[in-house]
Amino acid sequence: QVQLVESGGGLVQAGDSLRLSCAASGGVYSGYPMGWFRQAPGKEREFVASVPWSAGRTAYADAVKGRFTISRDNAKNTVYLQMNDLKPEDTAVYYCARRGYACSGNGCKDISRYDYWGQGTQVTVSS
Repeated sequence: QVQLVESGGGLVQAGDSLRLSCAASGGVYSGYPMGWFRQAPGKEREFVASVPWSAGRTAYADAVKGRFTISRDNAKNTVYLQMNDLKPEDTAVYYCARRGYACSGNGCKDISRYDYWGQGTQVTVSS
């Protein structure tokens, strides 16, 4: 059974850090780019970051560039999102997703190309 499970969310103060994890199982992970997205109340789900399977460039939304870092450990079938200097506007449910097509850099930002999604983890940043 295909499954993506996020963890690591929580309630933090502005300026704090969190690391989100996304564990993949069921054959969904190997060979595919992975991404993180977020959805705040009343807003559409938006791209945060992506990482290719191996070679290629990561990509970030302008709002998180320089503060967030995406990485993956293919031996553990896990994708991470290190979030530093968190701001109240980062408050959202964060989702990891698998992209069904190869991509690199800004070519990975199209949400419509992601076909498997986790259930999300809540991140709340207080001011």
